[in-house]
Amino acid sequence: MNMRAQQGAAAERLAAAFLQARGLRVLGRNLRWPDGELDLVCEHGDALVFVEVRLRRDKRFGGAAASVGPVKQARLIRAAQRYLAEQGRRAQARPARFDVVALSGLDGTDIEWIRDAFGV
Repeated sequence: MNMRAQQGAAAERLAAAFLQARGLRVLGRNLRWPDGELDLVCEHGDALVFVEVRLRRDKRFGGAAASVGPVKQARLIRAAQRYLAEQGRRAQARPARFDVVALSGLDGTDIEWIRDAFGV
């Protein structure tokens, strides 16, 4: 695994622990399809939460949250649709949202959780 992949995996572990400490239950990690991927799928109450984890150390380009633009959002939506199709009607009937967990480093001190980061 290259350095970037290792850092991404570490960021996802931090984000999962952060969310679990706040009452979310992780249902899946690193789910991939040809047209998109989901970093984390969580359950928060009765809602399914599709979480994009972003690590950006340099805020000159807008920081981690700003890096989830329209193209990335479209890929996340397609991946979520695939996930829901595979899970069946019960999952499809649940409320769902897209969150972003933005990290500025891997020390766990600068984590921003953006709930309902974008709508569909």
